[in-house]
Amino acid sequence: MAIFLNKDSKVIVQGMTGATGMKHTKLMLGDGTNIVGGVNPRKAGTEVDFDGTSVPVFGTVAEAMEKTGANVSVLFVPPAFSKAAVVEAIDAEIPLAVVITEGIAVHDSAAFYAYAKSKGDKTRIIGPNCPGLITPGQSNAGIIPGDITKPGRIGLVSKSGTLTYQMMYELRDIGFSSAVGIGGDPVIGTTHIDALAAFEADPETDLIVMIGEIGGDAEERAADYIKANVTKPVVGYVAGFTAPEGKTMGHAGAIVSGSSGTAAAKKEALEAAGVKVGKTPTETAKLAREILS
Repeated sequence: MAIFLNKDSKVIVQGMTGATGMKHTKLMLGDGTNIVGGVNPRKAGTEVDFDGTSVPVFGTVAEAMEKTGANVSVLFVPPAFSKAAVVEAIDAEIPLAVVITEGIAVHDSAAFYAYAKSKGDKTRIIGPNCPGLITPGQSNAGIIPGDITKPGRIGLVSKSGTLTYQMMYELRDIGFSSAVGIGGDPVIGTTHIDALAAFEADPETDLIVMIGEIGGDAEERAADYIKANVTKPVVGYVAGFTAPEGKTMGHAGAIVSGSSGTAAAKKEALEAAGVKVGKTPTETAKLAREILS
């Protein structure tokens, strides 16, 4: 099993013909992802060769979906053009849009998130400013290294890309059903709660690892959700225990204001919901290992 992405997913890449898109399309293909097309209006009708695998380029997302049956789009589009690219994916009603791009204006992210809502939430958005998601051994949509873990029974949802990779590596001997990097911007599509609900419903996920960070109240809201709805064990980690107040740390969403948004406050909320919280990623992995053993 998997959440959001599996071996049958047909993936297109918006921005495939740019340098970053080319690099990661090659890596995704190497991980076994079924990439059926790219999208670039200026290069429509051409094909790109990736070590013997020829991938066609289409003019629009709608055309790519019509010709290939694509149901996932991964976006490597520069920040200034990302809003239009996501809106195009929403208009085409692609079920999943994975927005990797960093540096998208919060106003633009809010606009395309609201647009997806207004269209009936037919397109699930993951990101922006995220590493994407991977179902090991089946499909990889984004920039998560495909060789650091194996299929298993842990579900991972994380705000941080690099901590996603570290946790996958720490628990590589056990393996993951799916790992989802939701991004750390102030406005994102898929949330901790969305992923928690999906992992709770997945019969092949036995334990959930949730990684948060300072800023906002997403982790507190996730704690409330876990308390009311999640029966599987959850272990957590909150990045930023030593962050100074009032200074943005890493992500645009990672800023502490007074006692709101601190790592300590989030840890307290999660522990009150029965989540075991580690003070380091390694300690969190150890807690997961103890529960599963």
